[in-house]
Amino acid sequence: SQSFSSVLLLLPCQKVLLYDCLSHLSLLSTFHALVVGGFCLYILLYDEAVNADHLWGDPSIVKLNIAITTGYLISDLLLIICYWKAIGDKFFVVHHLAALYAYYFVLSKGLLAYFGNFRLLAEFSTPFVNQRWFFEVLGYPKSSKANMINGVLMTVVFFVVRIAVMPMYYSRVFSSFGTEGFQRLGFAAQSAWIISSVVLDVMNLMWMAKITKGCYKVICLVGREEAKTHKNGKSD
Repeated sequence: SQSFSSVLLLLPCQKVLLYDCLSHLSLLSTFHALVVGGFCLYILLYDEAVNADHLWGDPSIVKLNIAITTGYLISDLLLIICYWKAIGDKFFVVHHLAALYAYYFVLSKGLLAYFGNFRLLAEFSTPFVNQRWFFEVLGYPKSSKANMINGVLMTVVFFVVRIAVMPMYYSRVFSSFGTEGFQRLGFAAQSAWIISSVVLDVMNLMWMAKITKGCYKVICLVGREEAKTHKNGKSD
């Protein structure tokens, strides 16, 4: 956009290249999230084979969805490593590796298609996270209306697709324990599934706490500013 281009003109050459690269990556990330999230929702609602057998259901459509995500995660991981000083984050590296570790079993062996696809619900929160970065680069105050709306939406959507779904996810995980299908998975697939799920959800809880804290601070800030404005208006 014109506003974003104007901001880039004020930055040193190296930063211009970095921010231009990051802006394209954010747009790609948002596009990926919407495509993969849409596929994920469709599969959860309409793919009878996957929903009928959570461990061994036909993974054909799920494989396509996870293959797209795997390609994106690998490319994003490489970029994080290449630009580590600017965008390096050990939590993102752990997140990507944990997801790739689990998705290997879906793509190579066709196992756990339902659960692999279920994890992709989390992608619906990504566009709001990316939009927050754009607002930050453009210099929008945290108390601006646009930033406030995006922040609240990000908090709500993040909670719904990453936290609120945990009881449903883990109830289906636990209900599969001890079944014949679970035994057939083998130790490698079982451990990859459980370990990656726990790691990803611990990180989701950490991020949720951070996002909620940030959202609360901004709402309090706006509340104080409105109270101050109201008080000044009365004194006039």
